Amino acid sequence: MKLERKYVEKPWGRMSLPAMFDAPDRKQIGEVWFTGGSDLPLLAKYIFTSEALSIQVHPNNEQARARGLASGKNECWYILDAEPDALLGIGLKRAVQADELRSAALDGSIEHLINWNPVRRGDFIFVPAGTIHAIGAGISLLEFQQNADVTYRLYDYGRPRELHLDDGIAVARREPIDAALIQHVSDGEQRLLLDRPFYLTAGKSDALTDRRRWVMPITGRVRSGDDLAVAGDVLLADAGDALEYEDAWALTGASA
Repeated sequence: MKLERKYVEKPWGRMSLPAMFDAPDRKQIGEVWFTGGSDLPLLAKYIFTSEALSIQVHPNNEQARARGLASGKNECWYILDAEPDALLGIGLKRAVQADELRSAALDGSIEHLINWNPVRRGDFIFVPAGTIHAIGAGISLLEFQQNADVTYRLYDYGRPRELHLDDGIAVARREPIDAALIQHVSDGEQRLLLDRPFYLTAGKSDALTDRRRWVMPITGRVRSGDDLAVAGDVLLADAGDALEYEDAWALTGASA
């Protein structure tokens, strides 16, 4: 089935989205979630930024369950478009102690601790739970994640939103990331992008036929029976369902 769109307002969102979306007028939309009739273990969403998101972190499964939550949140991003000076913050420039991280979050100097990376269309970034991160302004991306709405904000550029310093610092990896978490994939390329904690592939054909999968066309059309998905849609296909790629290149995700 084709999943339903849910438009989510954010203070850093945009008043205007690409034409493929039927977003409500005069709303500052930052995220488009794709939901089904029941809870699903994974979630696909589009993110559109006009301002930087908060500097934040998510717990892993064990840390989340210790806090009474169903699961943690690993996520990954595929960059659809980015302004020339757009940046993503992934991990820290150097290892720090918990006290230094707390002080930096309180006085704003955490902005200078973050490892900021320029981005372009086709960049793929895996963000393991515990990674301190931030999405900058001027970016459109497709996110695929564990379906857990748990975010600990460490810093929010002075916006009047709650911070979660105790939990955030407790679950954070206070160190640089492995450079291998950032890849680049060209349109049309067939590649396995991620095989843990969930699968994600890019390609012109279906590589995950033995399991339920989320199909996210980037170009062209993907058909399953009477359901047709194009860019801006997400198709949920059961294990064994046949998919027809009509001049399409898509990201496909599935539970591991």
